[in-house]
Amino acid sequence: MCGIIGVVAKTPVNQLLYDGLLLLQHRGQDAAGIVTAEGKTFHMHKGPGYVRDVFHTRNMRSLLGEMGIAHCRYPTAGSAFNSAEAQPFYVNSPFGIVLGHNGNLTNSEVLKQEMFRQDLRHINTNSDSEVLLNVLAHELELAAKGAKLDPDTIFTAVANVHRRCRGAYAVVAMISGFGLLAFRDPYGIRPLVFGTNMAAEGQEYVVASESVALAAMGFELVRDVAPGEAILVSERGEFYSRQCAAKTVLSPCIFEYVYLARPDSVLDGVSVYETRLNMGQQLADKIKRTMPGLEIDVVVPVPDTSRPSALELAKGLDVSFREGFVRNRYVGRTFIMPGKTIRRKSVRQKLNVMAMEFRGKNVLIVDDSIVRGTTSREIVMMAREAGANRVYFASAAPPVRYPNVYGIDMATRAELIATDRSEDEIAREIGADAVIYQEMDALKAAVRSVNPRLAQFETSCFDGIYVTGDVTSEYLATVERARDPARQESEDEAQSADVNFS
Repeated sequence: MCGIIGVVAKTPVNQLLYDGLLLLQHRGQDAAGIVTAEGKTFHMHKGPGYVRDVFHTRNMRSLLGEMGIAHCRYPTAGSAFNSAEAQPFYVNSPFGIVLGHNGNLTNSEVLKQEMFRQDLRHINTNSDSEVLLNVLAHELELAAKGAKLDPDTIFTAVANVHRRCRGAYAVVAMISGFGLLAFRDPYGIRPLVFGTNMAAEGQEYVVASESVALAAMGFELVRDVAPGEAILVSERGEFYSRQCAAKTVLSPCIFEYVYLARPDSVLDGVSVYETRLNMGQQLADKIKRTMPGLEIDVVVPVPDTSRPSALELAKGLDVSFREGFVRNRYVGRTFIMPGKTIRRKSVRQKLNVMAMEFRGKNVLIVDDSIVRGTTSREIVMMAREAGANRVYFASAAPPVRYPNVYGIDMATRAELIATDRSEDEIAREIGADAVIYQEMDALKAAVRSVNPRLAQFETSCFDGIYVTGDVTSEYLATVERARDPARQESEDEAQSADVNFS
């Protein structure tokens, strides 16, 4: 996942982009970048780290113009940071284009070969976002045929991007001398919303990964960008939109509602906060139905994303809700930290236990999900060290059993604790007396109850079903080898044998 923003305003846009990036910081802490347009001139600054560390007063002063895009980066496929891969990316041919991308292309290697052999374009990094930029640039060149750009030409180019690219992509781009372009893949896997603001000088437009960025920037949410749709705003503020994909199926990533998005966001017509409350109620119903004799004295959330679910779970069980862990907000999220040793050490730095809420009690700890199990194991150990009598662990999401290939670095199957383990075995692995997982149908119901029109979701990390239909066992083996070159081919085959493709 990454965070992206694009703005066409009537006043200098640098502060708006910076403020928006701060609100999307949870979507990527690896690097950040802003590009503004002053006429046909692009001004760019980007670098590694948090937004607050990348941009200083001198940088902001150089970001001139009333139109711009911004990006905060989260690495995928276990990649280490390379400063050349900070976004937005820029290409000068044929028109001068900058682009920021959230997601992951599943056919980027094929596209790289096409770029080199057919399109005569050089890809300078390992980033699929640079590939996507060059595909867009090439298709714009073909569609324009040497003429001046117009909306029809640009929408034709986006249609051809959809034809060539596979996977998940939400995109913001600027075309020099023309305007802002935003589009979403035909499945709508990664989120993208747009809004407007009526300034004294005229209408302003913004597109962003989450609605939370819009309100703080003073914009009103209009709607989500539809799967396959492209939105175009000229420098003068002229607005255009068109469906550019031949076939679309809205299949938003359900993990956005579980963990990735901020609770105060609304994605595809769904309040993330309301969904997480529903997840807690679904968990309470499961415990009452399947474990009626479970003695629980207190429900404790793992801050912060699991708090709404834990609160509603406690209410559903008529059990006390307590804050048993205090989070140090100056330590990054362990989920997106590379390396098992760093993640394990960070848990104790990030969370401190309040012993009075655990001593002598049967405690039900609630987290949004269990991925590798490193964090869960440390948390259970901390609860026992604080004097808990019994420790139960509930996950607001189903077991994570499969790798994600659509923009979330969720590890290989060998690293996922739920791979080939029962709930009892997982409980033993993390040291809990019992583990309670959300059921898949219950999770879907928790989201769908807020917006019944959502008929389908991208749920591959839970069920191994990859909605784009192009993810093969060979592709998954390649991804896993990229993370662990020492993995034997026989292990690759064994781990991908029971994955479903549709």
